[in-house]
Amino acid sequence: MPATQRWTIEQLHRLPEDGNKYELVRGELFVTPAPTFIHETIGAILHSLLEPYVRTHALGRIYRPRSIVRARPHSEVEPDLMVRPAAPPRTTWDRAPKPILVVEVTSETTRRRDYFHKRQLYLDLGIPEYWIVDTEDREVHIVRPAEDDVTVAAEVTWHPVGATAPLRLDVAAIFSEVFG
Repeated sequence: MPATQRWTIEQLHRLPEDGNKYELVRGELFVTPAPTFIHETIGAILHSLLEPYVRTHALGRIYRPRSIVRARPHSEVEPDLMVRPAAPPRTTWDRAPKPILVVEVTSETTRRRDYFHKRQLYLDLGIPEYWIVDTEDREVHIVRPAEDDVTVAAEVTWHPVGATAPLRLDVAAIFSEVFG
C-alpha cells in the first residue's frame, strides 16, 4: 500500500484559489466545497448572538472563515467561527492569540473531520472550548480539555475566563430559525 503524502503549510499555500476550502490537520489535506446557505445562516446567527457578549465582556473579536488556526509545520484550519483575545496591530496568524472558543458547523463533507480530526487538533492546541454544531442531529457537541464531551439540544452555556456572567444560547431556537 503506497504511503499517503504528508502536506506542509507551504504546499497548502500553493493550492489554487478555486472556491474550495483547503485545510491541513497533521499533514492530511482536506478539501471542502463552498458552504451551503443553511451552514452560513447558522454561522451568521451564532455570530449575532456571540458578538454583544464578547464585546460586553471584552473577550476579543469574533472571526469567521478565512481566519486561521495554525500549528506549524503540518496543521492549518479555518474554523467556521472563533473568538480570539485582542491582538496588537500587525499581528500575524502565527502570533495570533490562541482562540478561547472555536465553532464548527457540520456538513455532509465535514462531519467526520469536525468530530475526529479537528476535535483532537483543538484539544492538543489547548483550545478551552470547541463547539460542533451538528446540523443533522440539531444539537451542539461541546468539547473542553480534561472533561467529558457534552451534547446538548436545549441550551449551550459558555462562561469563559474573564467574563462576569455566562452566555446562554437556546439551541432549539437557533435550529428552529434555520429549519422552521
